[in-house]
Amino acid sequence: MQRKKRTAILISGRGSNMRALIDAAKAAEFPAEIVLVFSNVEGAAGLDFARAQGIPTKVISHKVFASREEFDAAVDAALGAAHVELVCLAGYMRILSDGFARKWEGRMLNIHPSLLPAFPGTHVHEQVLAAGVTVSGCTVHFVVPELDAGPIIALAQVPVLGGDTPDTLAARVLEEEHKLYPAALRKLAEGKVVLRDGRAVTI
Repeated sequence: MQRKKRTAILISGRGSNMRALIDAAKAAEFPAEIVLVFSNVEGAAGLDFARAQGIPTKVISHKVFASREEFDAAVDAALGAAHVELVCLAGYMRILSDGFARKWEGRMLNIHPSLLPAFPGTHVHEQVLAAGVTVSGCTVHFVVPELDAGPIIALAQVPVLGGDTPDTLAARVLEEEHKLYPAALRKLAEGKVVLRDGRAVTI
């Protein structure tokens, strides 16, 4: 069997997508192993879950660094110390420096709660409802220096219902996120999708 790819998950909060990735990686045939959960927030709730699963955790506060670049250098050092090969952002509320994003290009994923390129950024579900669209969903994409602009690996759709609030729509989208993200990580870890010439290419 192919060696499992050493994968880190970066979180800032409860880490619900982190949980989905950790649960998926428990399967013997899953091609990625979660070797580190990193957070920039000391009290991030997801850290307790990771520790309970026996996964090493690391916390470095961004507040003690003078610049985004210095903080990201410390994050990169932590990833290197854990011999990380792939990175998954899961509710990681930090804008990445260009240098960090470029270093991990093709090896770093993010999940976004809309059908990109529509509705990038924050307050996504409010944006969706205000626009009056009838379909929303989630997107897993490669991370590039431009925010939420990386080549798309996978999408999942959900209906937008007439009585939806941001919370009810978010809950429906989140169910799909928890399925889509592990599937996308599997494709990357198996080498079935690669970043090539600015595009996600399925092999």
